[in-house]
Amino acid sequence: MSKDTKLTFKEARRLTLRAYKLWWEENPAIFISIFFHNLFLGATPYVAIFFTARIIEEIAGSQDRLVLRNLVLMTLIAALLLGFLIAVFGRWQNIQMEDLWRIQSKILGNKMLRMDFLSVDDYKIKDLHSQIKQNSNWAYWGLLRLVYSFQGMVKGFITICGAVILTVSFFTSTVPDGTRLATLLNHPLFTVFILVMMVGTTFLSPFFSNKARARQVKYTDEMKFGNRLFNFAGSMPEPSKQMDIRIYRQDKISFMWKNFAETEMAKDGRRGLMAVFTLLSAAVSQIFIGIVYVFVGLKAWAGAFGVGAATQYIGSITALSQGASDLFVALGELMNNASFLRTTFEFLDEPNQMYQGSLTLEKREDNKYEIEFRKVSFKYPTVDTYALKNISLKFKMGERLAIVGENGSGKTTFIKLLCRLYDPTEGEILLNGIDIRKYDYHEYMNIFSVVFQDFKLLAFDLGENVAAGVDYDEVRVRECLEGAGFGDRLATLEQGLKTRLYKDFDDKGVDVSGGEVQKIALARALYKDAAFIILDEPTAALDPIAEHEVYSRMNEITEGKTAIFISHRLSSCRFCQDIVVFDEGELIQQGGHDLLVEDFDGKYYELWHAQAQYYID
Repeated sequence: MSKDTKLTFKEARRLTLRAYKLWWEENPAIFISIFFHNLFLGATPYVAIFFTARIIEEIAGSQDRLVLRNLVLMTLIAALLLGFLIAVFGRWQNIQMEDLWRIQSKILGNKMLRMDFLSVDDYKIKDLHSQIKQNSNWAYWGLLRLVYSFQGMVKGFITICGAVILTVSFFTSTVPDGTRLATLLNHPLFTVFILVMMVGTTFLSPFFSNKARARQVKYTDEMKFGNRLFNFAGSMPEPSKQMDIRIYRQDKISFMWKNFAETEMAKDGRRGLMAVFTLLSAAVSQIFIGIVYVFVGLKAWAGAFGVGAATQYIGSITALSQGASDLFVALGELMNNASFLRTTFEFLDEPNQMYQGSLTLEKREDNKYEIEFRKVSFKYPTVDTYALKNISLKFKMGERLAIVGENGSGKTTFIKLLCRLYDPTEGEILLNGIDIRKYDYHEYMNIFSVVFQDFKLLAFDLGENVAAGVDYDEVRVRECLEGAGFGDRLATLEQGLKTRLYKDFDDKGVDVSGGEVQKIALARALYKDAAFIILDEPTAALDPIAEHEVYSRMNEITEGKTAIFISHRLSSCRFCQDIVVFDEGELIQQGGHDLLVEDFDGKYYELWHAQAQYYID
């Protein structure tokens, strides 16, 4: 559905109820705490109004000291009890409200983790995810707005209920007969007229307020872009960007965007329709208060009730209007918010296209798994050209395979297909003669350990990073780190495997160089102990000595496994039994180093000598 399609009331209601159900499933305590906190908070002013009116009536009347004492005591007891309940439920509510951002992040994050990788890699999904976060950051639109609107609805409803209870007697009280004013004020039509005026102004105020908010929603795209610029500029002080910023004076261009006061929304808020609707909302609210004072004052002056009751009626009727305003503003916000929920559920409803499979993967101690690509082609959904075309290849188990080619030749896409991050557009990939799509998805992925080019380490303990978990075998972790060439650095760390990487959460955390990060990532791949170990540019960040150290251990590291290497340094391919060469998405050569380097017209010969010339006098 297009984002420009106008929302119907029916769809807005459906989206809102679905979103509330989502919140309830995540944490019902949010709504329970809000309800009880606002119940006691809403009752507090009415208790004060009621007892104050009784005290004033007694002072103006019989002035009985015992009655006054009891009224004062009841007022104090009620205030203390309500104050205690408000504090208890208010604290509970605050704790729940502080968790809103985490819960929203959990909902979005879980969806991202369960989504097909092809979808995660899609610009459309990235844009939807960005929109949802921007809308939340801007004005809590989307899932967050529902909770704040619920708060407004409960507050308004409780206020209305309390006001109605204290206001009913106002309309039933009559002015004593004998005056012309009594004839007018007691006439049913006059009461109806005043009620219509009150109801009209009560509804008009939130109506104009919601119209102003609707104008704000109109500028969503403008504010979304502004927020993106703000977040981008806010990330500029990060240490990793500081060198380039200073050398190229990027500070002069980083913060060049329109001032908020110059945006169309700000202009509309100052002198446009948004400003008009805001002013009308405030004006109508004041008109209502004026009507209440006039009508209550007339009836009190004519003798319908005393000064204490007048105080009660003015306070409760004014509160009634405010409660109705809060309720209808909240309902209006829900309608305005529905378009943002549409974006949220478009993201959450993104379907998974990949078949998950159900066939159990045979557990083989000898790791004798055979992989075959059979006429495999792949192209990305939004691209017309093929990233890989008609690839047929069978792996020799227990041997080492090198994949080489220029940038963009399809090497990494080949690995993603092998690991089943993508499914082929055409052809099939077989594991021991069976299409890999038939295997249980997670069981199949467990036979691979991969170090991608853009791998990430987390700001957790070193041991946890290697083991990818909290509980791990410390002896094995140390062996893997030493095997990956990190042993010398590990020996210098005072806290050993408990050393926190980076300083995000711990001032005592250590920073690691690019080469050290790559060694840790390699150790993580070794710790998983999978049948296939895949290294995409495994030594790109290492110096020549460290690279030689790693490759000298490759026979030991990959013993009993099938190892696949992607590398631009062709010298690292010499220890591999088999080399495949990709060019523009096609497999154009295959064989050992000695064979390929003798093919003077081949791509491998071209790539080899392009690098070798720098090492030859």
